[in-house]
Amino acid sequence: MPETTGKRLDRIEEKLDKLTDAMVAMARAEEKIVALQDDHENMRQRLNKHSEKLDEIERIVLENHRTVCFIHKLFWVAVVAAAGVIATNIWM
Repeated sequence: MPETTGKRLDRIEEKLDKLTDAMVAMARAEEKIVALQDDHENMRQRLNKHSEKLDEIERIVLENHRTVCFIHKLFWVAVVAAAGVIATNIWM
């Protein structure tokens, strides 16, 4: 009888060791998941910052576009006015 009890206790101990190993593996996996979630949140925040920066750059580009268009039109007005002055001086 003592031998069967010893064998039984050994099997229970082996199972407990396996359960312990499984619990340790689960704890490690949980730590990895938490770390991945933190990284995911950090990446989301960085993407939001980049998005805000892109919006600001887009606003600046649109302002520059309007300025360049205005200067372009002003240039052609000046060219036409100069051509008109030259033409007036030549024919008059």
